[in-house]
Amino acid sequence: MGSNRGTTSTDALRTLVTPSRLRSYVDATPDLHSALTLYEWNMRASASVMELVGIVEVVTRNALDRELATWARRRHPDSTWLDQVPLDPQGRSDLVKARGRASRNGRRPEVHGRVVAELTFGFWRYLVESRYLTTLWIPALHSAFPHGPHDLLTRQREVRARLQQLHFVRNRAAHHEPIHERDLRRDHDDAIELLGWIHPAAAEWAQDVASLRAVLRARPSA
Repeated sequence: MGSNRGTTSTDALRTLVTPSRLRSYVDATPDLHSALTLYEWNMRASASVMELVGIVEVVTRNALDRELATWARRRHPDSTWLDQVPLDPQGRSDLVKARGRASRNGRRPEVHGRVVAELTFGFWRYLVESRYLTTLWIPALHSAFPHGPHDLLTRQREVRARLQQLHFVRNRAAHHEPIHERDLRRDHDDAIELLGWIHPAAAEWAQDVASLRAVLRARPSA
């Protein structure tokens, strides 16, 4: 792609994309034409990252939501976990905003599934941080990853590390930042492993449908 690009087109694209945004690509390749080709590949890789992390986000949030619901029913059967979960100030703010968006600020009834969908990947990733180790992870959230490491502290560290990295690369991809220097193969494998800790079927599904490995094989040579 881009192989028929002429000199005039290449020079115009350098201005349109801007030299500062192209800098990491120029540094990694022998000429501007190759840099633009790598930039185009980076766009495809970013789309594939978004696809894969999207699978991780949906499967993970549903698993965490399920365990939080079970935890909440044990405590107060008539109350949702949305009303019980012990969050830090940022988490509470995120939850209030999500409930507001889901209910259109009270203009329609609150539906639990809409709230879950409105909560960001960052919200779910922070739920497995060490700050919630005794309040949420040990009593509830470790069960969202039943096929992970046997030791619950090790499981928490490994889940946290994978979600941190996937959240980071997803944000880079979403903002059209360079990811061509990352070990995207490791990101792919971490995502598949994390899904497998939730359920083997989730890992198999992602391996079947996600395009990142194919995009990595098609990376242009420098």
